[in-house]
Amino acid sequence: MRKEVLILLAKQVLNNAVRNKAVLALCGIILLLMAYAAFSGYSAYKKQTESRKKNEAEIRHNWEHMPDKHPHRMAHYGYIAFRPKAALSFFDFGIESYTGNAVFLEAHRQNTVNFSEAGFSTGLLRFGEISIALVLQLLVPLLLFFLGFNTIAAERENNTLKVLLSQGANWKEIIAGKSLGLLTMALLLLLPAVIMTVGIWALQNNSSSTGDEVMRLLWLLVSYTVFFAIVSVIAVTVSAISKTAKMALISLIGIWLLFGIVLPRATQALGNWLHPSPSKIEFETAVEKDLIQKGDSHNPDDAYYKALKDSMLKAYKASSVEQLPFNYGGFQMKEGEKISAQIYTKHLDSLLDTYESQNGVARATSFVNPFMAIKNVSMAFSGTDFGAYTRFQKEAEAYRYRLAQHMNDLQMKLISNKKLADTAKPYSISKAYWAAFPDFSYKPLSQKEVMKNEIISIIALVFWIAVLLIIINRLSKKLKAI
Repeated sequence: MRKEVLILLAKQVLNNAVRNKAVLALCGIILLLMAYAAFSGYSAYKKQTESRKKNEAEIRHNWEHMPDKHPHRMAHYGYIAFRPKAALSFFDFGIESYTGNAVFLEAHRQNTVNFSEAGFSTGLLRFGEISIALVLQLLVPLLLFFLGFNTIAAERENNTLKVLLSQGANWKEIIAGKSLGLLTMALLLLLPAVIMTVGIWALQNNSSSTGDEVMRLLWLLVSYTVFFAIVSVIAVTVSAISKTAKMALISLIGIWLLFGIVLPRATQALGNWLHPSPSKIEFETAVEKDLIQKGDSHNPDDAYYKALKDSMLKAYKASSVEQLPFNYGGFQMKEGEKISAQIYTKHLDSLLDTYESQNGVARATSFVNPFMAIKNVSMAFSGTDFGAYTRFQKEAEAYRYRLAQHMNDLQMKLISNKKLADTAKPYSISKAYWAAFPDFSYKPLSQKEVMKNEIISIIALVFWIAVLLIIINRLSKKLKAI
């Protein structure tokens, strides 16, 4: 293909778009929506980040200033872990509005992540939120379809396509050149999104963005460029095979509705049907059933823990727990925490596997629907996908377990085995012990982990490019000017 011909055809598409007042009006609306999405995304980010930092400081202050007390009481007093918003969460909200951002951590129990935005919002949230990513994923493709429906079909109707072919241009050059023009138009709309994103970084009291954030944005740019290239080629190809521009427009609107609206909802329902997940009551009932079978660490007469006590007394050749070199109550709580954590983790992993299977159905449809592929990739690199949420869940649980076992260790080492008189003051230790315990710190997924999670979606984008190239190559041998 000749470079000069491609550039000439691309310029023709751009010139036609610039001269069309309706197109300019649509571009203006898209830019306004993008600006609104950026503003609302930044406002939500700022509000939630400020609220999180305030609550974190308050929780930590209360934790460090608790009076001297028994360590097991502190284990039940608990802690609250907050999920920080990802730096690019304002770009693509993903599932963050529905997954919650705080979890109460206490001994012997795993709690769900609560306080989602959806939980405090009106029913309007069901219709979706406007984010920069949403504008790029739905509105920009619609504009490209509106621009691309008559790129070839209209020239066939006007008999100018014969002239173009007679002057030496071939079908590959025509399709590629006009697709390049549409892609250039899309990139001109992508540029403001990048500028807004960088501008918001400067407003986040984080003007010096980390290398990870910059690389994530670069991967988003590459992904959206590939996606817009796919959409552009689809628009021109449909125009090329349609006898009339009207037929091409109807076909492209149908494709947009199918790819952007119908299939995402349908694949989600299909995933839920193929891999049904238990209700909250069913999940908690199954966990409780396993816990009851293992025994109650708070019940000294429980069969399992009575046998455990007898084995410990035999091992240390003691006649009572008071003769043991450590606090037996702390040891029993530590064993109970270990068992309950294993049970909770087993059920949670099974539940997360079910959700991953549901998401796997949506990822698999990326080979049929490129809109689904870019949606998955966009959420992943923005840090607002299901993988980011499960990372927080698992890190919060790991922190909860360390905290509970730390308190149990303190009880074993610092609390006497001797029983107190009824009038005696309860055993307690200095608050300095829990004040020294480190705060919860969330470590997000690395770029390598993100790519591993979304490798199917990434491959799907490449697959679409390859398929469209094959289609163009075959159509170029069959298409007619009439």
